[in-house]
Amino acid sequence: MQNKGFVSFIGAGPGDAGLLTVKALERLKKADVILYDRLVNPVLLEHCHHLAQLVYCGKLPDRHLIRQESINELLVTYASEGKRVVRLKGGDPGVFGRVGEEAQALEPYHIPYEIIPGITSGIGAPLYAGIPVTYRNVSTSFAVVTGHNQTGTSTIDWQALANGVDTLAFYMGVKKLDEITSNLMIHGRSANQPVKVIQWGTLGKQRTVTGTLSTIVQKIKEEQISNPAITLVGDVAGIGEAKISWFESQPLFNTHVLIARSTQHESRGAEQLRLLGADVFEYPRWQLKESEFPASFNFSNVDQIQFETNEAVEWFFDWLFSLRFDMREIRADVYANTRTGIEALAKRGIQLSPRKWNPDRPSLILGQTEPVEVNLNHQFICTHQKRPYPQSNQTLLRLNDEERIEILVIPNAKSVESLLSGAKELGLTPEEWSSKVQVVCFGQASEAAAKKAGFSITHTLNDPSWDVLTDWLLEQKRSWTT
Repeated sequence: MQNKGFVSFIGAGPGDAGLLTVKALERLKKADVILYDRLVNPVLLEHCHHLAQLVYCGKLPDRHLIRQESINELLVTYASEGKRVVRLKGGDPGVFGRVGEEAQALEPYHIPYEIIPGITSGIGAPLYAGIPVTYRNVSTSFAVVTGHNQTGTSTIDWQALANGVDTLAFYMGVKKLDEITSNLMIHGRSANQPVKVIQWGTLGKQRTVTGTLSTIVQKIKEEQISNPAITLVGDVAGIGEAKISWFESQPLFNTHVLIARSTQHESRGAEQLRLLGADVFEYPRWQLKESEFPASFNFSNVDQIQFETNEAVEWFFDWLFSLRFDMREIRADVYANTRTGIEALAKRGIQLSPRKWNPDRPSLILGQTEPVEVNLNHQFICTHQKRPYPQSNQTLLRLNDEERIEILVIPNAKSVESLLSGAKELGLTPEEWSSKVQVVCFGQASEAAAKKAGFSITHTLNDPSWDVLTDWLLEQKRSWTT
């Protein structure tokens, strides 16, 4: 019997990567093939397995990259090859997501599938704008309506819609907003009824415009609002009109930060910035492959051991275990070059030597990359090979296209290599890239490396720490808004 694959239709939510469900995340991590749409936050692709095949099915209102029939055929083809397939859709797959058509395409081939709901934009975007779609004594009914359909002709019963539902959410209706507002007023809605248009809802570039049925068309023209956007019509759209929403009032809202990575670990600072409302992407995601253990080693010939990374610490103790060697027999002084390395040693009960590192003493250096200062007294062992995940480049390209990069953060000299790779992917020189964004360095070493690579530096932190960077960003934000 031929092995059939399995298809998971997944709702990616309205934009914020944190709104993906736990079940959807599990499927995403295990997928062999992922077919994803234009409105899916590209950051979600960072959860994919490094061997996963990514297929962009992006659609623009006036231009389809892959026709719907071709998408259906791809789902059948990949699943028939026995692969785990994820069809990743923005919002909820059952709300204007064509999941019915795509699921039907699988049934003649008896391909099993599941549908995992997502948060639909008509609910998620208003909540991030501070508006619940239902509200006691204001709105007890809610409807979602597409602002355009396949044929371009309207099938909406305007009379029933205008008089039978309290709150209306129009998806992708900006181009036809004049037609929408006119029909609602013709069929009985008050010209003064509140309307709120939310562009790029739940993302750091969210923009909200509030008006009435009679004024909103002119207002969005003045504000140059375009799709993707949700148009909310009803009395609830006027709730809290004088206030900025909880989402848009976060201290670092609309601050887009790219952090250059030199290890595979997420930095403490990334989460710290996200909690303050910043849109953060760490580039790239690294894959580490352990090196084989040397079959033997004479530790009595070593006076000093230096760990370049925390991964090197774990590798070292696994190596000792494979040799059946007792750490207590090693008399060498121990050093570490990173905070995480120091913490990894402390968990093992190993304290750093109080003596200063002496480059003239026989030494063993463990890490991913051989330090420049290695000399004849040193023996370097590569503990891991480091490779970037290819998905990160696709994510970077999308974020750049969506103008979601404005600040480059360089935490250390080693991370400059990541930005050089990113500039190459974008088809930019470091000089060109840093003319479009601000470049912030952690201390003099990272500044020197960045300048040598061709980046122009906006600011260098005197005290290289995430707390100081956060304070600097907050100060910049205050200066931008005053």
